[in-house]
Amino acid sequence: MTDIAEDMPWLKRAWQTVQSRIAEDRLAHALIIAGERGVGKRAWAEAVARLRLCERPANLEAGAPVACGQCKQCQLFAAASHPDVRVYAPEKSRMVKVDQIRALSSFAVASPQVAHHKVAIIDRADQLNINAANALLKTLEEPLPDVTLILLQESGRPVIPTIRSRCQTLAIPVPGDDDANRWLTNRVQGLSEDARPSADVLAKALMLSGNAPRLAFDYATGDFIGLRDTALERFKGFMKSKIPVGEAAKAFKALGLEDTLWLFETWAADLARLIVGGKPQDTDAADMLGFLAKTTPAWRAHELLDMVKESRAAGVYNASPELEASRLLIAWQALMPVKRPAGQAAVARQDYA
Repeated sequence: MTDIAEDMPWLKRAWQTVQSRIAEDRLAHALIIAGERGVGKRAWAEAVARLRLCERPANLEAGAPVACGQCKQCQLFAAASHPDVRVYAPEKSRMVKVDQIRALSSFAVASPQVAHHKVAIIDRADQLNINAANALLKTLEEPLPDVTLILLQESGRPVIPTIRSRCQTLAIPVPGDDDANRWLTNRVQGLSEDARPSADVLAKALMLSGNAPRLAFDYATGDFIGLRDTALERFKGFMKSKIPVGEAAKAFKALGLEDTLWLFETWAADLARLIVGGKPQDTDAADMLGFLAKTTPAWRAHELLDMVKESRAAGVYNASPELEASRLLIAWQALMPVKRPAGQAAVARQDYA
């Protein structure tokens, strides 16, 4: 079976760490896998689960085991029907709920159904509500030898310290330009010719995703790029006071709350980078952000990042994307410098273009 590090070479270091620990029978009972959104954490976790369940892994004696792909466990896993693997992810509330973690706890203490081991994956362990986190602690404090827990954490989204202290943490990096472009290009080759994005679209998807390949694939094959381009134009129009906040916010409503906050977070981080002489991730917004960077102190950019965190927390309670976008837009426009004609009061915001 193909090693995941061959398909996604940026995962190689974390993958080799797990391979060696499995070969030596000293893999931790609970792992936290941290990395940017769309960098391949879920694929990595599934590869670990497949290897953990495999009946006769290849290369075991060499210390670099891979799942055989032929045994009953591998076949069940490939068919997405293995009863000894469970995945728990945020539901409609955007949080992992306590009922899900209670189900995980019951799964953990039960005997494996068909394999010698069980694997539970928590996708977005940084989205556990407080009751779910407390329930998970009980399972982590009483580890069982036949279960492995894999917690996926998005960079910048904290996991509570009491959970982190009971897990082994591995970080997955963002790939370089060549690896990201190669993976994405190979991935879209499997699409029909009429559905295959152009090279320009792929390049833009990688730029917007910050080189996170799996997220770039979603962007390139979905409607995100078009919606984002409209939102950016409305954002610029609002910053120049050419359109009202409500009109600008509607474009973000079409994106949904998560993607809206992702955009505002990217722009705020880019503003912070430009203020200290760095380069922006979103080159399409560079003119506007560069203009603001000339007069904006660094603490204002971090204030915007804090506002995004507040909006994300509000999202747990089904906050309106339009209202949250309006709140953030108003905060952004407050950064625009104003013209002060000689001998007159400030009357108009200075245009950056």
